[in-house]
Amino acid sequence: MNALPILLVEDNPMDVDLTRRAFSRHNLANPLEVARDGQEAVDYISRWKGGDPLPAVILLDWKLPKLSGLEVLRTVRTHQQFAVVPVVVLTSSAEDQDIFEAYSLGANSYIVKPVDFDKFIDVARQIELYWTVLNIRCSSPPE
Repeated sequence: MNALPILLVEDNPMDVDLTRRAFSRHNLANPLEVARDGQEAVDYISRWKGGDPLPAVILLDWKLPKLSGLEVLRTVRTHQQFAVVPVVVLTSSAEDQDIFEAYSLGANSYIVKPVDFDKFIDVARQIELYWTVLNIRCSSPPE
């Protein structure tokens, strides 16, 4: 079976590169797809409806151009068929309001990005281990 993709929604090219290097260092089997703004992330919905595989996890930055992470999360969660996709908010914001809004809208986890590369590598390893190996999710809602 092919590994499901991981969708990274991130506008900062340095953070995209850091994420790629962190996952590469751990020989991540899942392909990394990147949406560079909130609108690109929401555009994935039509691709999924068209038959593209749902991602194993969405790593969602909170502060994005065009549509915020909050708007992306709200949009993804309005579609019942995508409720099975775990969403991990991975952002520099540690504001209580952002954390509250993320969980209120159905985020599965909220992680504040570490600045240090070695710590980021550890976060990437833990994300990969939990969300792509250990976590069990259903592929679609029961009928």
